Amino acid sequence: MKVILKQDVKTIGKKDEIHEVSDGYARNFLFPRGLAAPADANALNTARTKSEAKAHHEAEAKAAAEALAAKIKDQTVAVKVKGGASGKLYGKVTGKDVAEALGRMIGAEIDKKKVELPSIKEFGSYDAQVRLHPGVAASFKVKVEEL
Repeated sequence: MKVILKQDVKTIGKKDEIHEVSDGYARNFLFPRGLAAPADANALNTARTKSEAKAHHEAEAKAAAEALAAKIKDQTVAVKVKGGASGKLYGKVTGKDVAEALGRMIGAEIDKKKVELPSIKEFGSYDAQVRLHPGVAASFKVKVEEL
């Protein structure tokens, strides 16, 4: 029997996928728990439409991420922080600091969790990377200056 999954089922697949399962498994386990629905012609058309729309939105998001990556690539972001005379910082530069400075520079909001940078505890220049989308990343430089 063909079914369309309403939720992720560990042994079968993910939500909105169409799978062939035994009649008893569908009748006795999947349908009573609301995990799946029978795959009739109307439900199949709806599922295909949803998957096409999802693929379209995913392609748009990737294109937007690639455009943003082109803006960010090879830029130098200046971060001003307080530090001592020996060149050491009071604290360290975090992803939040870099994301805010990068966002102001390019005019877009950057998630601090997507910024990857080394531990920055001294003044100087460092290489960093921001992952905007799966498979789309942009490298840039972080220049730490005294406030």
